[in-house]
Amino acid sequence: MKLLQVMAGAEFGGAEEFYTRLTIALHKTDIEQRVFIRENTSRSEQLRKNGVEPTQLKFGGRLDFRTPWLLKRYIKKFKPDIIFSWMNRATVMCPENGNFVHVGRLGGYYDLKYYRNCEYLVANTEDIAAYLINNGWPKDKVHYLPNFVSKKRSQPIDRKKFFTPYNVPLVLAMGRLHENKAFDVLLEAISQVPNTYLWLAGDGPLRKNLEAQAEKLGIKPRVRFLGWRNDTEKLFAAADIFVCPSRHEPLGNVVIESWAQGIPVIAADGLGPKNLIQHGVNGLLFPIDGSNELAGSIRHLIEEPETIEKLVSQASQDFKSKFTENIVVEKYLRFFEKVIR
Repeated sequence: MKLLQVMAGAEFGGAEEFYTRLTIALHKTDIEQRVFIRENTSRSEQLRKNGVEPTQLKFGGRLDFRTPWLLKRYIKKFKPDIIFSWMNRATVMCPENGNFVHVGRLGGYYDLKYYRNCEYLVANTEDIAAYLINNGWPKDKVHYLPNFVSKKRSQPIDRKKFFTPYNVPLVLAMGRLHENKAFDVLLEAISQVPNTYLWLAGDGPLRKNLEAQAEKLGIKPRVRFLGWRNDTEKLFAAADIFVCPSRHEPLGNVVIESWAQGIPVIAADGLGPKNLIQHGVNGLLFPIDGSNELAGSIRHLIEEPETIEKLVSQASQDFKSKFTENIVVEKYLRFFEKVIR
């Protein structure tokens, strides 16, 4: 089977990270693969390190005629059985027709005008799959295929590196510093939980605003802005609690990562997390924008460690049964075989 993958993603992001993981995982199978990405030094180096040689293209705006032209040439030469395009821009830049099956992959509630030339759509949550069907896509052309995350664990990064005491509760959060991620709500909650430290891994347009908010709340000495990190396993291993406060989170890869890393997770009850988490069973949920409720959940886990043990145990079982690399890759392989038949 010949598979050609196209990703015109941002420098950082959950979809981009999963694209890299899935591409490397498929490289271990019998599939013959060609991969195309937007110019990105870090992503291309990671792929090469794992035996995958990417082709980097510009993937610019409407006036970028060269990228679609080059894609068409590569496709004609490679003759793929399947073109697997990720998100809007990559999908519209693929040829409209050819001797291949075109599959579009969505990780959000995107405008479906970009997917008119696809024969099948893949959604990474059941709710997104329902959105596609409710907006006119035939049920047999829509497939739910979940993400997987690495189960690799690491030794904890030394808290001293970020001037954090060993004997205090440590909350970890990560993601783009954007309004959708609601880190302002998390800072409000941390201000209500004395002697608790926060590591916030990520970067984005709201960094200065969030730093100013931490200062105004009087918690700047307990908050560490870490920037983008490539050692997330070490961060998880050092932390006591993970929080996903997002106002909008279609999936919540970070929830699954927390499960894989054996750390209790508290999340806002947005579409993605509430489809993963059973409150009080494998994690805790709180209302979107509910800083008071989030603070109460953090205090609850700090004061009742037996709850942590219960949540982590069930979350680990859920991860192993649904979201490991072997399970998800096997689902992808069965799907690819089905569509080319």
